[in-house]
Amino acid sequence: MSAMLVTLLLESLRQTAVMVGVAAILGSLFGLPLGILLVVTTKGHILERPTLNKALGVVVNITRSTPFIILMVAIIPFTRLVAGTSVGTYAAIVPLTVAITPFIARLSEAAMREVDAGLIEAALSVGATPLQIIRKVIVPEAMPGIVAALTISLVSLIGYSAMAGTVGGGGLGDLGIRFGYQRFMPEVMLVVVVILVGLVQGIQTLGDLLARKVNKRLKARA
Repeated sequence: MSAMLVTLLLESLRQTAVMVGVAAILGSLFGLPLGILLVVTTKGHILERPTLNKALGVVVNITRSTPFIILMVAIIPFTRLVAGTSVGTYAAIVPLTVAITPFIARLSEAAMREVDAGLIEAALSVGATPLQIIRKVIVPEAMPGIVAALTISLVSLIGYSAMAGTVGGGGLGDLGIRFGYQRFMPEVMLVVVVILVGLVQGIQTLGDLLARKVNKRLKARA
C-alpha cells in the first residue's frame, strides 16, 4: 500500500473516530434522559404521564424504524440548518445523532425497567422525590445494563458511519467505496473491513469489561 493510501487511511480513521465519538456523546446526552422519561412516565410509575409516554414512544419508534440511509436524506434540510452543509464529516454527525438517540433511549429504558420495584417503593416510603429516586435508585441500579446499551449503540454507530461515508460523510466507508470498489483496489477494502471489525471487537470487549466491573460494585455494595 502506497504512502498516499496510508495517509488517506489515517485521515479516514480520524474522521470515523470524530463522527462516532461526537455522535455517541450527543446521542447519550439526549437518549439517556429520553429513556428515563419513557420509564418514569408509564402508568403506575413515579411520574405517570400516559399521554406524554405514548407520544414519546411514537416518535422514538418512527425514528428507529427508518433505515439510516433514508433518514440521512430525509433530514438534509435540518442537517444544513445545524451544520451549515449536508456533506462532510461534521455534517454526518447530525443524522448519526438523530439515528442513535432513540436507539440509546430504548435500550436504556429496557435496562431501567429491570430495576426492582421494591427498591423504588422503599425510596418512596421514606419520602424520596422523583428526581432523587431517578438519581439514587433507578440509574445506579440499571448502570450495568446502561453500559451494555451504550456499548451496543457505539457498535451500531460504527456501521452507520460507514454508510454515511458512501454519501459524502467521509471516514472509512468513503475510503472503502472510492478506492476499494470504484478503483478496483480490493486490498484497500480488506484493510477497511479489518479496521472496522477491530474497532467493533475492541469496543465490545471494553464495554463488557466495564459492565461487569459496574455489576461487581453493585453486588459488593448490596
